[in-house]
Amino acid sequence: MPNALHIVVCAGIVPDPLQTLEPVTTAAGPGLKNEMVLPAVLDPWASSALYEAASLTTKNPGSRVWLVSLGPKAKLQAVMMTIAQKVAFELVPIDGPIGGFPEAHSTAAVLAETIAALPGLDRSHLLLFGGWESATRGAGVTLQLVGEILGIADQFQGVDQIDLREDGSFEVLERVEGGKHQVSVCAGTPAVLGWATGGLAEPRNNPQIGMANMRTIMPALQKAKVAKLEANGLSYVSVSLPKQQRTTRVVKDLSPDEIARELVEWIGAE
Repeated sequence: MPNALHIVVCAGIVPDPLQTLEPVTTAAGPGLKNEMVLPAVLDPWASSALYEAASLTTKNPGSRVWLVSLGPKAKLQAVMMTIAQKVAFELVPIDGPIGGFPEAHSTAAVLAETIAALPGLDRSHLLLFGGWESATRGAGVTLQLVGEILGIADQFQGVDQIDLREDGSFEVLERVEGGKHQVSVCAGTPAVLGWATGGLAEPRNNPQIGMANMRTIMPALQKAKVAKLEANGLSYVSVSLPKQQRTTRVVKDLSPDEIARELVEWIGAE
């Protein structure tokens, strides 16, 4: 099976975006008020990556999908009760903090170590998927760092489509400015793809897929390793909600340098 793929999806869980999120400073550092009681969902960008991975496996027999997720076990279990009915995957849970404040390098190191230790993983057939952005760990570099640690040089960000070819190569559409796509051709795996929204709708719930997934999800959660993320020198002076402010001026014929200077002065005054 020359096109059999081993797809690893890095997907965190995040508070439901419909909730009001209030940052607070705790003894352990910055966090969200009542974070552990807020309902959680799978990160929306990573969800697109998971659905695209599942679609690829149906077109390429012999492929496998692992879902590597870092978060508190109790929260992971609640989210998996829903997501497990969407698509088939093998859960690899890591028991760790949920918030968006942990340092990106320490997060990437834990994810990369976990992926490298996956039994049965063939790195020559590896596609590492994740969200181009994130509703929690939105540093913009975490997925890239995981790929670098694993020694994967071919990386694509803002992906909306991937088309595999018979010879094992594939074509990738990446978002660029102006609502356009950049078309790239990669000779083959391994590769890192940070997904935008992709082209697939959210799959319908399928109880049969859910029951099959839960047979492996519950034992995996029970054996989830505990990860303590190091700060690596990162510290926060304070955390607060953005100020709501709107000051409109209509000015004609300002040069770019003058506009930039005003913006810098406005930011510096905050």
